[in-house]
Amino acid sequence: MNNLLRRCRVALLLGTLAVASQGWAEELRIGFVNTDRVLKEANTAKAAQAKLEQEFLKREKEITDLGSAVKSMTEKLEREAPTLSDSQRATRQKQLVEQDRDFQRKRREFQEDLSARRNEELQQVLERANKVIRQLAEADKLDLIMQPDQVVYVSPKHDITDKVIKALNATGAK
Repeated sequence: MNNLLRRCRVALLLGTLAVASQGWAEELRIGFVNTDRVLKEANTAKAAQAKLEQEFLKREKEITDLGSAVKSMTEKLEREAPTLSDSQRATRQKQLVEQDRDFQRKRREFQEDLSARRNEELQQVLERANKVIRQLAEADKLDLIMQPDQVVYVSPKHDITDKVIKALNATGAK
């Protein structure tokens, strides 16, 4: 369904461009923004990434430490298994399974939380970028702004990504 929507957008865009090229409409002024670059290079995006790293640093270390502990327990059990009684081996295996299950659960929760927070932060950056894009489009009298997921080719003369990044950086990492 999403693919169909993209095809409809592209068809509509191509139809509009065809009409414009035949002289039936005024000159169409187009701009292009590479959102991937904005999300990598803009100071607001870098600040959001640093904020996330700081926010999740402690939990990430705890998960890493827990993973190392499970690995150590596994190696120790493998080394000592031949000398353990059946009941001792079964008890240690059960403890190892429980530790590994706890580790897997915590790692999964960490990834889910990190993903949710990353999406929140990126959404804020995108909202600010879209506001800047609209302002630049009005200032430069552009009729249409396009993004990569809807474009096959763009001439560098229409790429306003650098302007967007500069404008976002000028507003500061609020």
